[in-house]
Amino acid sequence: MSAIDLLEAAAGLPQAWRSHRLGRVGAACVKVLRMDGTPVAEESHGAAEALLVLDGRLELTVEGVEVSVGPGELFMVGAGAAHTVRPGSGGTLLIVELPEE
Repeated sequence: MSAIDLLEAAAGLPQAWRSHRLGRVGAACVKVLRMDGTPVAEESHGAAEALLVLDGRLELTVEGVEVSVGPGELFMVGAGAAHTVRPGSGGTLLIVELPEE
């Protein structure tokens, strides 16, 4: 297995907010996506997920609280937590999540 250039992988994605699975670590799925400034509707998941901003900024509302995540910062969304991506989120995001149960 060779090293993966995460910024290049995200830049090459044909559509923003459509993640690309890079691989698995145990049961966890590691994905990358490109954010383009548009908002994303509220969602929640049965398992927690880790959101690592590689570049740019991720603007979230989590359980009614506004959160801003910058480059090099990791935000953990708890299992079942309702979260929305607010307008202005742009850059590259790495996601680590478990499959839905």
